Amino acid sequence: MPSLILVLVIVALVAGSLAAIVLIRRRRSSQALSAVDAPRGAVTTAGLRERLDKTRRALGERLGVAFGRGAVDHAFWAELEDSLVAADVGVATASRLVAAVRSRGPESGEAARTALEGELVSLFSGRERRISRASTPAVLLVVGVNGGGKTTSIAKLAAMLKAEGSTVVLGAADTFRAAADQQLRTWAGRVGVQVVGGAAGADPAAVAFDAYKAARAAGADVVIIDTAGRLQNKANLMDELGKVAKVLRREAGHLDEVLLVLDGTTGQNAIAQARTFTEAVGVTGIVITKLDGTARGGVAVAVEQELGIPVKYIGVGEGERDLIPFDPDMFVDALLGA
Repeated sequence: MPSLILVLVIVALVAGSLAAIVLIRRRRSSQALSAVDAPRGAVTTAGLRERLDKTRRALGERLGVAFGRGAVDHAFWAELEDSLVAADVGVATASRLVAAVRSRGPESGEAARTALEGELVSLFSGRERRISRASTPAVLLVVGVNGGGKTTSIAKLAAMLKAEGSTVVLGAADTFRAAADQQLRTWAGRVGVQVVGGAAGADPAAVAFDAYKAARAAGADVVIIDTAGRLQNKANLMDELGKVAKVLRREAGHLDEVLLVLDGTTGQNAIAQARTFTEAVGVTGIVITKLDGTARGGVAVAVEQELGIPVKYIGVGEGERDLIPFDPDMFVDALLGA
């Protein structure tokens, strides 16, 4: 009998240990999922500095050489301009910035840094960065080249709008890329919004039309139309995109926004893309993605200065909350702030 009792005690201890191990593993798994899915708060200045670290370091190392000089002389100004060009601010914009900083007459590198921050913020001033929503539903057409992060940006924007209390419908008008519709639906399922799509190879303008009608019938606040990524040098594809915009303008009366998604890693190539898309569909706002993975963050400055189109959002990560409204003060401080 004592032997039987001992065996039962051992079995109970083993079973309890196994149960504890399973419980711990489940708890850890749950915590891991929560870490992925739980929404984060707004990105702070310190957080943005971390996300823009590659540009900050590349620009900071070069600027450090200039600002660390004992004299604010010709070599100082040449180094400052070269540093800005290297960060993809653009040659013309870099030249204008340096001239503006020089006109302030800084007598030290630190004074020049402060003046540069002020001039950069000034370059971004005077532009409306909020999404226009003059109609119901507000119609947002999203365009861009292949691989720029357009579809994921749409999903993140939808999540942002929904969190603000808006009802959103997505139009899957990218009918040529095999996985595009499914990718949009997967994201839509995660953020909890409706998708209107069409058959593979269907007319994108017809899908956009159906999405607008569905959003209007449902009383939705916003309809966001995804389009096929297309190279800006393909005239037939750009003409097709123009047709989508034309159909939406005819049905809705106007487009509240035409948002162009640019891959921040492409640097100055983004300028040529923006020009072509603007000519084709009348771009009203810019979304720059992948800024957390590039040393070319200065392209945000170049785009606005070259084209006069406001940057409205920037992408600084893969998460659902990593598309953030563009704040010039925060952006400049993240790049140059001490």
